[in-house]
Amino acid sequence: MQAYKLNATIDESGHLIIDEPLNIAPGKVEVIILHPVRSLESSTENTIELQLEKPKRPTKIKALQDWFKKTQPAPPDFDPDQARWEALKEKHNL
Repeated sequence: MQAYKLNATIDESGHLIIDEPLNIAPGKVEVIILHPVRSLESSTENTIELQLEKPKRPTKIKALQDWFKKTQPAPPDFDPDQARWEALKEKHNL
């Protein structure tokens, strides 16, 4: 199975509209939809403020304690799905 990442739109009638042509042989496909969740602006601001503080990650492994102290939190615009996709593209030469 091969994965493709596309941007699409759901119209008012609930139909999926893919804006770009695909170079795929005709046939059945499996579609996975990732829908962004919109949160309240105030809760987003609180989340950003919490992320800017140094995280306290308790660990019993002494080698990791210093490492955790030196790490910075992820930026507020970090997209883990995009990072995974970029890593997969690099790994599989897509």
